[in-house]
Amino acid sequence: MAPYLYLSWGSPQNPVQVMQATGVTCFTIAFLLAGPSCQPLWDGTDSLTSSIEATAIANIRAAGGDAITSSGGSTSSLSLEVQCSSASALATAYKKVIDTYSLKAFDVDLEGSALSTNAVQDKVLQALALVKAARPNTKLILTIPSGQFGLHSDARRLVTQAAATHTTLDVWSIMPFDFGSSSTNMSSATVSASEALHASLKTLFPGKTDAQIYAMQGISTMNGITDNGEIITLAVAQAIYSYAAQHNLGRLTTWALNRDRACTTGLSVGTSCSGVTQQPLDFTKMFVRGHL
Repeated sequence: MAPYLYLSWGSPQNPVQVMQATGVTCFTIAFLLAGPSCQPLWDGTDSLTSSIEATAIANIRAAGGDAITSSGGSTSSLSLEVQCSSASALATAYKKVIDTYSLKAFDVDLEGSALSTNAVQDKVLQALALVKAARPNTKLILTIPSGQFGLHSDARRLVTQAAATHTTLDVWSIMPFDFGSSSTNMSSATVSASEALHASLKTLFPGKTDAQIYAMQGISTMNGITDNGEIITLAVAQAIYSYAAQHNLGRLTTWALNRDRACTTGLSVGTSCSGVTQQPLDFTKMFVRGHL
């Protein structure tokens, strides 16, 4: 469990205090974007070595934890994935981040126009292949949106291309929300989306067992009310956790720690609170400990 923490968005919590309150030991710090000449910068403006993100990572590690960094996100046009002119340039940017923080895992969140552009998809896969060859011990995670009953065409093309080019990725993590209806049963919809991904990966990687395929899968769920009004309550999150634990998925996380609290005056759903009934950090506590 490494919840996303976006330090330039909403009212982010202090990660060390969250560690002390919940027992969580790892965070996914978002988002790396492109600065001038394909330089990886936090939000496209802040230095890797002198920023609130760099300080947070240092403090997390000093407290006995660790961090994953995430590149991309919904601001597709400003992403490294779009702005870097070649796969080698993109790989150089990724390796700079990995080396700066001595990362054990690196996440690329590919969505929006970045995902819908075939040339960007191919560039990302080629870059990740270069990174895996140069930094084989770094776990590479590719996070992509998902429909309720399977990957959308763009994401399906990405996975198919990865298999065809023998690109080694450690985890394919889906974002199973924003299906389009506030009445959607989000626990069953999430399981349906994950099982559809499993079937796709099983077809594309026929030499792997079910257990090996599940280990290649991840779920990045949203805690609380989604952009489309779907409701992920603590009970729904518990069901998602149970499914992930049963199948030993390679990743389970939430978007985002910033939202892991009930809404009060001055806190808006989506940026600073979940919109559902909860105590502070309930989602994080539940995912860490495996129960409500």
